[in-house]
Amino acid sequence: MHIHDRPIDERIDWLMTLSREHAATYCSPSAWLARERYLANHPTRIVVMKCMDGRIHIPHATRTPLGIIRPFRNLGGIFHLGWPYLGEMLADTVAEATRAGNAVLMIITYHFSRGERLRGCAGFQCDSQAALAHAYEIRAQAQSLFGENHRQVYPLVCGFETDSDGLIVHGADDALLDMTTLSLDDAASLGHRLVSLCPDMPADVRRDLLPLLEGNLAHVAALRHQPRELDIEHREWAVCVGRGFDFLHVPNTALIVGPYSPDLAEPIGTAATIIASNMQAGRIPDDGFMLLASTPYQEPGVDRARAELKSRFLSDFARDVIRRDHPKLSQRMVRCTAVVHWPTRRLEVLETFTPRHGV
Repeated sequence: MHIHDRPIDERIDWLMTLSREHAATYCSPSAWLARERYLANHPTRIVVMKCMDGRIHIPHATRTPLGIIRPFRNLGGIFHLGWPYLGEMLADTVAEATRAGNAVLMIITYHFSRGERLRGCAGFQCDSQAALAHAYEIRAQAQSLFGENHRQVYPLVCGFETDSDGLIVHGADDALLDMTTLSLDDAASLGHRLVSLCPDMPADVRRDLLPLLEGNLAHVAALRHQPRELDIEHREWAVCVGRGFDFLHVPNTALIVGPYSPDLAEPIGTAATIIASNMQAGRIPDDGFMLLASTPYQEPGVDRARAELKSRFLSDFARDVIRRDHPKLSQRMVRCTAVVHWPTRRLEVLETFTPRHGV
């Protein structure tokens, strides 16, 4: 039986085990050395703006070590760099990279399905052209914020085709590099193709983008002849609000809402709608779903205490939105509030509420 078909208690136990295993792996000597070696060879900082859709996992699809790519998630990949918290986090990321002498590659994604339009992005009513147009709006904002010469921050628009997990890189003059149309034999030519596609991309950024494209090429090739029904259709059974969800590297498990938008109610409500739809369609059991709120912290003391307050606020806020918009669904909600010790990626559960105890 697949994990998506298990009772909710078993699914939650599985998710918590996944978080513990992830923390153990992340803290292992081999994983630490692998990250250090990767960053020594590819020091460009990589951030990804993406949808909360659980099918879109860029480290998984590019075979990149966990902890290298920094994701920013929201409904439909809809962002505005003028949002105060988001803008501050991006500016801090760029400043940190600059002080270390490194550039930043900002990958701005949209997603769609070639096999079935309705498997596209719910945030744009499955309109891939509208999603692409918004990605270019974010790119324009990044240029306004960090400069149009792209020397320090290179904003790159990429499509993500969810049926194949393939990247489509958008370059100059509407040129495309579609990884789904290439074979493993094309790996050696990716560098030359990238030069033609993005002639203004700095050489160091191009060098550090290539491993992602090579990994995606291998990933797409490996999946090409495998049945992927479970990964293609929505089967998410958890709504995660906040940050610190790196351990959720299994596609199609959770809908992750980052705390960046001034209006968190909309993406939380949309996530709950998707969960309800999954139950109604029989893609997941209707015995319950998980609401997990999390905030990372660096140090004990005030930093951890603030993370606890933020997580409890996000948990209560999400609970109230789901109660208001989906009262029947809220009766099946298992609510868990946690913090994450970021240096070790350790998830620390503060409290759990089940329907039996009055969600």
